[in-house]
Parts: sequence; structure tokens; C-alpha cells
Amino acid sequence: MRTGKSPPRSSEPSEPRSPLRRLGKLVGTWDIRGRTLDTAQVNIRGMVRIEWLPGGFLMQQRSELRVGRIRVRSVEIVGYDSTNKTFPSFVYSNLEDDALPYRWEVRGDTIEHAGLGARFTGTFSKDGRTLSGGWRPEPGQKMTAGNTYDVTMTRVD
Repeated sequence: MRTGKSPPRSSEPSEPRSPLRRLGKLVGTWDIRGRTLDTAQVNIRGMVRIEWLPGGFLMQQRSELRVGRIRVRSVEIVGYDSTNKTFPSFVYSNLEDDALPYRWEVRGDTIEHAGLGARFTGTFSKDGRTLSGGWRPEPGQKMTAGNTYDVTMTRVD
């Protein structure tokens, strides 16, 4: 029976209201393929799922990757720091006891993800279906297989 009242409004916004929405292009499930720079063959494979957490003030990234023989599973929580106007994050993985601090930046179709002396810079394709880029050490840092590789992420949903 209809009472003429409006349907109840959801307490969950369909999109985040914070500046974090600038990272919205990342939301979805992505297939990852890439290679460390010490090989010409694909030796990085995996999946990443990025989604908004309830309320829209945080973003979660869950990933499962294989880098050579190493299996990496991680959860990253990304937020917004209104004081510094930055996008800090913490990564929790099967490889470390401690949460690892990172930060995100967005400039048009370019995404940067940095921390632990290295920086990923990637560019979205015009249709937003791929993100291609690479991790490189920050100036003064040593190159290692863990901070020097190229990947292409392809949206699967």
C-alpha cells in the first residue's frame, strides 16, 4: 500500500562528497600485467579491486599480485587530509608487520602513488579502460626490483 510518503533516503551517498572523489577513476576491478626492468618478459600479474567504503570518505584497494615468485596480498586504505590537502594511505600486506605509509596525487589523467622512497606515475587512456605507468625510485634512492617496474592495469568491470 502506498502512503504518499517519499521512499527512505539511503544513509550511503552514491558518490563521496570529499575531495577524495578526484580518485574516482580508480574505482573498479583491474587486471595487472607488467615487468620488472631487469627482464623483458611479463613477471608481474594480478588483480586489484578499488571501491568506496561506506560513507564515501575512504577508499579501499585490495590486491593480489605475483611479482616473480613472490605472492603479495594487500589492503590499502586511502583518505583525505584536509589540513595538508593530500591523499594519505596505509598499506597492510602479507609481507610486513607494519602498515606502510603512502600518498596519492591526481593531475588530470595522471595518477601518482608514492611512498617508501619510490613513486608510481601512471596515465589513463582516453576511454579510462587502462592505466599505464611505472614505479621509479625517488632521487637519491637505490633502484631495486621492488621499486623499479612498469605495469598496465586494464579495467575488467
